[in-house]
Amino acid sequence: MIKETIKIQIPSGLEARPVALLVQVASQYESEIYVECGSKKVNAKSIMGMMTLGLAAGEEVTVIAEGDDEKEAVLNIEKYLSSK
Repeated sequence: MIKETIKIQIPSGLEARPVALLVQVASQYESEIYVECGSKKVNAKSIMGMMTLGLAAGEEVTVIAEGDDEKEAVLNIEKYLSSK
């Protein structure tokens, strides 16, 4: 299991389109992937779950991945969330 804290640097935060793209990135992997913010923990492959987080630019989230491709999954999610 890998846990990584990532600062969201997408200027618009995680609105509908950025969330959809994040879900696409997460869905490429076999690993179970969760995004945690405060007391909420949601499946990163669930667009509705991710929308409930309402994340803004500058916020920090913890990405948790467990599975055979967990390292690659977290690396690419971090790359996406850190893009400007």
